[in-house]
Amino acid sequence: MSTVSNLLDSKGPDVLTVKPDQPVFAAIERMGKRSAGTAVVMEGGDVVGILSERDVFRKVVLARVDIDSITVGDIMSRKLTTVTPETYLDDCMQIMTEKRIRHLPVLRDKQLCGIVSIGDVVKYLMIEKDFKIRNLETYISSAK
Repeated sequence: MSTVSNLLDSKGPDVLTVKPDQPVFAAIERMGKRSAGTAVVMEGGDVVGILSERDVFRKVVLARVDIDSITVGDIMSRKLTTVTPETYLDDCMQIMTEKRIRHLPVLRDKQLCGIVSIGDVVKYLMIEKDFKIRNLETYISSAK
């Protein structure tokens, strides 16, 4: 079974991070430039929250709050669901489906070492399954 570590080996450990005292607009600008749907909120080397497009939409746009008057810390999600590099990708899919979240920060000994999205997991599992199918087809063809 594939793990988060396997996915991060192919994807890389790059994570967009922001600070809680950063203006929301500046964080959204950075997310937009990187085509990122989320940013991990860090303070003093610790993960303290996550900022998602959904947070901005619900807590700023729908609430009609002036985006220039609030910080990331005002709207970030503080209740985090995280995984470790050893977590199985099937478990990640289940967690994201059950909790209706699209991103999981990856922590090792409380240190951020990556992030996985539902898209990352699905893509990795599809490539892995295609590889297994091709190998089985080759095996079956050579056995004839």
